[in-house]
Amino acid sequence: MTITDQPTADQAPVVPSRRLSVAPMMDWTDRHCRVFHRHISKHTWLYTEMVTTGALVYGDVERHLRFNEEEHPVALQLGGSDPADLATSAKLGEKWGYDEINLNCGCPSERVQKGAFGACLMAEPQLVADCVKAMRDAVSIDVTVKHRIGIDDVQSYDFVRDFVGKVAEAGCKTFIVHARNAILKGLSPKENREIPPLKYDYAYQLKRDFPDFEIIINGGIKTEAEIDEHLRHLDGVMLGREAYHNPFVMATFDQRYYGDSRAPKTREQVLEAMVPYIQAQLAQYGPLGLKLNSITRHMLGIMTGLPGARAFRQTLSDSKKLANGDALLLLEAAARLRVTT
Repeated sequence: MTITDQPTADQAPVVPSRRLSVAPMMDWTDRHCRVFHRHISKHTWLYTEMVTTGALVYGDVERHLRFNEEEHPVALQLGGSDPADLATSAKLGEKWGYDEINLNCGCPSERVQKGAFGACLMAEPQLVADCVKAMRDAVSIDVTVKHRIGIDDVQSYDFVRDFVGKVAEAGCKTFIVHARNAILKGLSPKENREIPPLKYDYAYQLKRDFPDFEIIINGGIKTEAEIDEHLRHLDGVMLGREAYHNPFVMATFDQRYYGDSRAPKTREQVLEAMVPYIQAQLAQYGPLGLKLNSITRHMLGIMTGLPGARAFRQTLSDSKKLANGDALLLLEAAARLRVTT
């Protein structure tokens, strides 16, 4: 795969930037979801689901790393704690054309902890630094770290400050801060996204303490007003579940945050643009088990907030219609919304 930096005739020459991004989310931000998001925003930085080093060192590399050219800029998030395996995996990510390698130091799930990576790595900043150095030595693209502000009952700002300082010694200059503690025992991943209190001021303080680093905030952010406030203090904002459940929130990002002069696509234009993509994917991978719902499931929230959104979701979730494998179901669902409203 190759990365094309030159804009086409209908694209504004916007420099790639992590000013706005969509978080890596397991079972959600797969390549189909990312193409859908790209049709809403041309410039918002996208992340893969976490891919473990074991899946790349010992598994099917193509299945885990293939993506579509229109996804750029797109980052590969890795899960692992062995510097050599991470270096190998990062090198594969660069070979496949990703724009960034991100190390997961924020996932609190027990399954991830058993693999000795995720948020539990924050207790071993030297190991994280070793991992970052190994990856930076192996690739020429950016190596970044996504992490929490603390683990378990560690509440002191000094903990995350010292973590960032140690990892920075290995050359990492971009830190994506999920502004909650990770509770490693006793809370589910869902509860870890909701129960530990948000402490945005910790991220703000990191930027003051490390003014030359790129500090990006994540956690509980939903509106443009909130984004605007965070950007007064920080370099970037990463949206998580809001971008998935209400994806059209990104419709004005290109104009508002990247200075793109083109008008955003309407919801219907986004759906229309997805039809040929779905048809091509089903033609290529359908015999291997790709189902229409594997793609359309990511699109259920595009009508969020509109009268008739429920009718849209019902049509797009109809098992009999999905079984037919006809991408035009998207337009049928949109038409039902128009009739309902």
